[in-house]
Amino acid sequence: MVAKSKIKYVCQNCGYESAKWLGRCTECMAWNTFAEEIEQKEPPHGFVGGAGQVPRAIAEIEPLAEKRLPAGLNEFDRVLGGGIVPGSLFLVGGDPGIGKSTLLLQVADLISRRHGKVLYVSGEESAHQTRLRAERLGKLAPELYLLAETNLTAVAHWLAEMKPVFVIIDSIQTMYNPELPTAPGSVGQVRECTGQLLRMAKNGHTAIAIVGHVTKEGNIAGPRMLEHMVDAVLYFEGDRHYSFRILRAVKNRFGSTNESGIFAMEETGLAEVLNPSAMFLAERSAGVAGSVVVACMEGTRSLLVELQALVTPTCFGMPRRMAAGVDSNRLNLLLAVLEKKVGLQLQSQDTYINVAGGLKVDEPAVDLAIILAAASSFRNAPTAPDMVVMGEVGLAGEVRAIIRVEQRIQEAVKLGFRRFVVPRGGTKELGAKFPDVEIIPVASVVEAMDTVLGG
Repeated sequence: MVAKSKIKYVCQNCGYESAKWLGRCTECMAWNTFAEEIEQKEPPHGFVGGAGQVPRAIAEIEPLAEKRLPAGLNEFDRVLGGGIVPGSLFLVGGDPGIGKSTLLLQVADLISRRHGKVLYVSGEESAHQTRLRAERLGKLAPELYLLAETNLTAVAHWLAEMKPVFVIIDSIQTMYNPELPTAPGSVGQVRECTGQLLRMAKNGHTAIAIVGHVTKEGNIAGPRMLEHMVDAVLYFEGDRHYSFRILRAVKNRFGSTNESGIFAMEETGLAEVLNPSAMFLAERSAGVAGSVVVACMEGTRSLLVELQALVTPTCFGMPRRMAAGVDSNRLNLLLAVLEKKVGLQLQSQDTYINVAGGLKVDEPAVDLAIILAAASSFRNAPTAPDMVVMGEVGLAGEVRAIIRVEQRIQEAVKLGFRRFVVPRGGTKELGAKFPDVEIIPVASVVEAMDTVLGG
């Protein structure tokens, strides 16, 4: 609890301070920008610096050995860079019901069995509800403790009393500081509670994970400052109609943000997917028009997915353009390239694009696959069943180079693919590295269509 403090209201747009909440700032005239803050009469003790600190040359500062707490869940450890760093604070966000609590409960069970006490603070469920979920998952480790509490002062007391190695706050929107006279989940409460948890993590050398709700736009609910305060931000994504889930790091002070972990939701919880490409292509029908296999990147991992297209005459004056798994604006752009540079008459055709399995692909390397899938469906000409397509397409109809072509081909070769349509730029050495497969370099969309669909 913060001692000797009072509440003030600060405009988040211009910084104007007021003794009471205002609907509209009298300085910048912006609406609904005031948030409550605690005015400190005695500043809290920080976790770095302090009295007697002097500037030092960075080369003279002794490096600390980075010790991590690997959970043993390889996909989770991969995203964090090898495990949880003691004293770190990281945020896990995702849609409701996607499996955030299930994932962290599994991690808590594994950490407690390997490294010591773990405290799971549940602010949304009762202790009995969490116990039933843990029993269903088979996660009843003796060193895993549960606390159903929303008062951050009580949470701080038990952290100091138990000294756990790992703490989970589920969720930050339910926590409240008694010093603030506002409801849990408000801007001021979320920011103040996160700040106190950050100090607890650094001072106590305890790793803390907080669960954050997301808005309908898919962003973490609350102030944007929340993502700046924490050491790592993880997004747990997926479609509830499909079994797989993807854990992505969009910020990580202790590792790379190019990693992702793939899980499958099963009856006993989340299971690691060791071969996701085989899972996405398991139900693919070979020799069907409009179906193209594309090699895309999920972080540093190469994935093979099936991209499907359906082009059919429209019943209305305005053709429909619908995309599932790819950007709809990018689809409209690529269809315009097809019409202008290739001459396909798509003005009277409805076009539907889908990534099989529910995966969302947002990299430009799938451009050529979208174009070839649409052209394949329009001409009713299937592509070769052992062919993989990759490449970015420009507005002039050229096929541009992409990154990590060699890694994409290696993944496809494991699954039996032998023909690869790749951008011409930067592919001179691929033939020597892969002598048993056919590398087909193309420089334009027209050349790709002549090669894949026969003119």
